Amino acid sequence: MSLNIIVLAKQVPDTRNVGKDAMKEDGTINRAVLPAIFNPEDLNALEQALKLKDMYPGSRITILTMGPGRAAEIVREGLYRGADGGIVLSDRAFAGSDTLATSYALSAAVRKIGDYDIIIGGRQAIDGDTAQVGPQIAEKLGLPQVTYAEEILSAEDGKVVVRRRIESGVETVKAPMPLVITVNGSADACRPRNAKALQKYKYAAAPSEIAADEERKAFIAARPYLSIGEWSAAHVEADLGQCGLAGSPTKVKAIENVVFTAKEARRLDNDDSQLEQLIKELIANHTIG
Repeated sequence: MSLNIIVLAKQVPDTRNVGKDAMKEDGTINRAVLPAIFNPEDLNALEQALKLKDMYPGSRITILTMGPGRAAEIVREGLYRGADGGIVLSDRAFAGSDTLATSYALSAAVRKIGDYDIIIGGRQAIDGDTAQVGPQIAEKLGLPQVTYAEEILSAEDGKVVVRRRIESGVETVKAPMPLVITVNGSADACRPRNAKALQKYKYAAAPSEIAADEERKAFIAARPYLSIGEWSAAHVEADLGQCGLAGSPTKVKAIENVVFTAKEARRLDNDDSQLEQLIKELIANHTIG
């Protein structure tokens, strides 16, 4: 038995380096001034896909990402770790997408791919922290979904068994394929790059990356495995009214970098009454509680 797995991955700005220029006037992120990284929980999701590929030889993993041409780097990172191919959903029409518009575009791309058993993605992206895109894709595709997954235990006889972490503990659930699974950061970390895969795919590129390089175009044309798919809104037959800013009811008004600094300190003796009084004060001024 083999599986066709789609891994949803996102190239995100490194939110540890947010500065005053991190936001444009229209409320969208100024990605050009922030370092770009592979969304951490999407790496956890990729590891679960790779484990399934290990369990079921012959399985195929496709990385699907949305973003500008440079997002092809996410596909390459997936290839270095064991994925088999990838697609960059890239179009100016997708710029400024909120979760609703993003899930619409990605679900259109999934429909275009067509042949899949499992869609896996991280629980949430660090640039939004909404945890909405995975569930929204499931709803748009009419698929069952399992969220907060920590481990995919099996995928046999048309059913997937998943262990998930919830607020009250851990539970194991079974769901029919095809389905959408979102993975927690508490799942296993992704394996490192494979040296042989790195050598094989280091020249892989999407068309927009090599548009002006005829020599590289010819090089990749002779080696189809190095070609990263790049799909536009028209290619996935997307309704432009549901894409980008036009399809995004959520608007960000402002962001700011908040730094907590200590203004005063208090030393307490080893006395329960002092601790109790401090807690009452913190509750009274809404610091806690």
